Amino acid sequence: MLPRIAIIGRPNVGKSTLFNRLAGRKIAIVDDTPGVTRDRKEVEARIGGRPVLLLDTAGLEEAPPDTVAGRMRASSEVAVRQADLVLFVIDARAGITPSDRAFAAWLRRQPAPVLLVANKTEGRGGGMAAYEAYELGLGDPVAISAEHGEGIADLYTTALPMLPEEEDPEVRDRDRPLRLAIVGRPNAGKSTLLNALLGEERMITGPEPGLTRDAVAVEWIDETGGKVRLVDTAGMRKKARIIENLEQMSVGSTIAALKEAEVAVLVLDALLGMDEQDLRIARLAEREGRAVVIALNKWDAVEDRTAARRALDDVLMASLAQLKGVSVVTLSAITGKNVNRLMPAVRETLERWNRRIPTGELNRWFEAAVARHTPPLVDGRRIKLRYATMPKARPPTIAVFGPRAEDLPEDYRRYLVNSFREAFDMPGVPIRLHGRGGRNPFVEE
Repeated sequence: MLPRIAIIGRPNVGKSTLFNRLAGRKIAIVDDTPGVTRDRKEVEARIGGRPVLLLDTAGLEEAPPDTVAGRMRASSEVAVRQADLVLFVIDARAGITPSDRAFAAWLRRQPAPVLLVANKTEGRGGGMAAYEAYELGLGDPVAISAEHGEGIADLYTTALPMLPEEEDPEVRDRDRPLRLAIVGRPNAGKSTLLNALLGEERMITGPEPGLTRDAVAVEWIDETGGKVRLVDTAGMRKKARIIENLEQMSVGSTIAALKEAEVAVLVLDALLGMDEQDLRIARLAEREGRAVVIALNKWDAVEDRTAARRALDDVLMASLAQLKGVSVVTLSAITGKNVNRLMPAVRETLERWNRRIPTGELNRWFEAAVARHTPPLVDGRRIKLRYATMPKARPPTIAVFGPRAEDLPEDYRRYLVNSFREAFDMPGVPIRLHGRGGRNPFVEE
């Protein structure tokens, strides 16, 4: 396991800005609004050449446990207990606050070593402001400006000796995790499902819609198949309802997470069914070439299950042809009922998404499909298709060759895709088909 570095502090002291700086790219959403980060966010990074796992956490606040702020604090406390090193970030410009003192006293009782980071020390007198932090009793503060990159080299130099000994990289990189994104509308139960899969309260959940604001990744060992990198995403609403700049950034983060995933689990509220926004999210996943599995959540609360399932099947048949046969798992994330059925369905869909068909077998199917239904006339001339190849999988991609093959009508392309899907048992994965004009390079002139 990579050493875990948790970034801790009050809201708005610059934790996410430091997280992005250490990660080397913009991952966490940064905004002037306090409390933007609500869940722990993880990313692999390098600190002075050493591979580590960075954890961005919610701001530490004094709040009752049943409030959103209280749940955020509980999540951050778990991150501290799991960390190999804690970066306690304070705002040097604001000075030491009573909350800083209270949390510093709590951190001194934790087993992980703590490195005090005085942020926002750019400009004249910034370094002097950091000296006030000595009173926290956490050793020498490291003065930095996360926004401007000042003092980061000093942070690396100080942090490296505090990390545990480095493990063998061959052991660390032995197997690569499955990348899985959990997507859907707000309040469909995405974070509750992630918690049910992990068996812990990893994500903040509650009746308030929009609790998850960022795409939050966590690695997990799936007993049925190995490592999984789960990404819980912010709920995606209709564009007309996205008003705040912060929510626009959340949706952008969700789309970025979807592009990096291999399989997308689309979580639906079984009480509401599949509406146009759910279809938009599924089509987005298909356009990005991701395999899709549908998790029909809150199934325990559905009274007429036969009617609910029939309604979903009708929508899928009529409006989601590119993902024909997509796997649907009915479950209840809050009770855990049937959650164990989700990952086997994901693994089966991933196997189809990864599958490559040998050229000989592919062309036997292709010749039969063309013989069964010949290409139509285009501008009074028939298109002659000669052969097919499969240049790539992930998603399955077919290239068909022949004079004017690029002019194939859309309905004939759909015919070939559906025939390919049925012949090679590939439900629930997007299939690409490209026409390539010109002569067959394997035929002698």
